[in-house]
Amino acid sequence: MRWTLTGGGRASYDAGHLPGAVFLDLDADLAGPPGSRGRHPLPDPENLQVALCRSGVRAGHPVVVYDAGGAPPTGAAARAWWILRWAGLADVRVLDGGYAAWIEAACPTTRAEPTPVPGDVTVKTGSLPVVDAVGAAGVAAHGVLLDARVPARFRGETEPVDPVAGHIPGARNQPAAETVDAAGRLQPPDVLRRQFAHLGVNEDQPVAAYCGSGVTAAQTVLALTIAGFEPALYVGSWSQWITDQSRPVATGEEP
Repeated sequence: MRWTLTGGGRASYDAGHLPGAVFLDLDADLAGPPGSRGRHPLPDPENLQVALCRSGVRAGHPVVVYDAGGAPPTGAAARAWWILRWAGLADVRVLDGGYAAWIEAACPTTRAEPTPVPGDVTVKTGSLPVVDAVGAAGVAAHGVLLDARVPARFRGETEPVDPVAGHIPGARNQPAAETVDAAGRLQPPDVLRRQFAHLGVNEDQPVAAYCGSGVTAAQTVLALTIAGFEPALYVGSWSQWITDQSRPVATGEEP
């Protein structure tokens, strides 16, 4: 699942990967086409099922996903984890630290591309909670909505990707980079829980996360889950929020 906003994931895979690993393209396989639903909307379930079966995913078998690793996280492996769980797969795991941790541990790599036996998984969507724009605004008003982007983008000081800068009113900034250590491994559950508690997250109210297009925020959702919460993902995120000019935009440090 190596991926960046500027591409290059397939080239990185071709240069070396875990033995037996199959490359999935985040843009083509784990998202629908960009548009009014955002830059990385939910994939068409039938297309997702084709991609997973092509990759050898089998019903009742575990799936491990990984990305480049390192810090800050791209969120690509977390996005894959989330999409597969949303699609009904029960046993999906993330390689902590990603490809960087694999290399650091002196584990073997290869350039050989496997030919997996076609899988038989059936996609059944809806296994993880999702919010739309209305739902995100509701969580911001009555719970905790976390913005996973870097602080400058949250404050509206810069916006390198989307045409409008700022954040959803009521959202609280928790950069996804804070969920990992310097090596890109997830912080321990107790550390994550303290971080989220500091932002007001608790079991008694809803919590959701968003970012620019629903990729980096998946990292926050993964961290929230590890910390013991049941978060929702605003998949459309900021790139979908700003498609309706009637939706309010906040700037500055405060929610």
